[in-house]
Amino acid sequence: MERDLPRPQLKTTRFLVVTKKGLFQAGLLFILAPGLFGLFGKVCFFLFPQIPAAMQMTDDEIHSFLQKTITLRDRIVLTGDLSLLDSLYDQETRYGRWACEHQIRKAQHLTAWAQKQGARFIDLQTFIRLRSSKSQKSGYSLVFLASTVYKYVYLDDPLTVNSFRLGAHHAMDIGYKDGKWVVSREWYPDPFASPPPRPKTAEIAKWQGCIQSRQARDFSNLHPRRVAAVAYANRYAGAAAPPGTGFAYNPDYKNYNYLGGDCTNYASQVLHEGGDFPKTPAWNYQTEGSKAWVNAGAFKDYMLYSGRSSLIAHGTYDKVLPASYELLPGDFIAYAQKGKVEHISIVTGADSRGYTLVNSHNADRYRVPWDLGWNTGKTEFWLVRVHY
Repeated sequence: MERDLPRPQLKTTRFLVVTKKGLFQAGLLFILAPGLFGLFGKVCFFLFPQIPAAMQMTDDEIHSFLQKTITLRDRIVLTGDLSLLDSLYDQETRYGRWACEHQIRKAQHLTAWAQKQGARFIDLQTFIRLRSSKSQKSGYSLVFLASTVYKYVYLDDPLTVNSFRLGAHHAMDIGYKDGKWVVSREWYPDPFASPPPRPKTAEIAKWQGCIQSRQARDFSNLHPRRVAAVAYANRYAGAAAPPGTGFAYNPDYKNYNYLGGDCTNYASQVLHEGGDFPKTPAWNYQTEGSKAWVNAGAFKDYMLYSGRSSLIAHGTYDKVLPASYELLPGDFIAYAQKGKVEHISIVTGADSRGYTLVNSHNADRYRVPWDLGWNTGKTEFWLVRVHY
């Protein structure tokens, strides 16, 4: 059978045919490409944010920023110049405004306390310890410890300097805006969240008369158990303690700050570990604290009704101020709002005018005037003598 012979394969040459339409599309793409790539970059930055290299900071630079920021806002207490805050916060955001307003209230609380006391602040020094920094969007999320020494003098005795410490762990967001870093959010436990007190002129004059008529008190003959209780309170004052302590709580006990507050747990530790009060079925700590060990109201009631303590005075600041000079290191104060005890502090000393000083947790305090941040006119105080 005859077969067809295969036909030879002809080589073909492909030509790029450029039409007017194709040329127009290519030119349009060439013109729009830079803009499209720029838009794509912005979308990617929004969805997958990162800090441009020129804006990134090392931990040392972040620490320097924090130190400068907090030093500047500390000056508000000394100068009363609230305009110093304008450059520190992103006040176009809700959280930035709230953070700024909180610092204003804090400065107002401290200023009102000094006026009531017949005193003035002469210096503030803050120690910063950066715990962590994490990049986010166009800024950083920071966690750090701030421990501030407040120095004050009485107006009629300017050469005698008194001091106390406040400390807290802060969570702060910072962002880069208009060529500088600003605070866009901040949170930390603080006793100055409520509006500052606004006492009447006659009340201030009355309180100043009582305070300025007093002298320094002698605690050299305290019972050894009181001395030991105060030593424990100072050692474990947390973020407010002197730097040599490591700013730590006692690791043998649970930290209740994230479960409503650690103030009563701390007070119980002071009386048991330092003051050598034995545990009881009602007042106890194993892996958890009993209600009387960790709850402020239950602790106050247990100590009074068990006979381990007795009441010195109860009432508003105006009522209990004279009796506050009877408090001794190792006693305690309960703070009540609307009839509910919300806080406990331990007496640890007195200043140059015999004004009672206290330690507490949440927020951490070291030898702080007993009413600072609480004398809003609505707080009731329970001044309690502990029987060592």
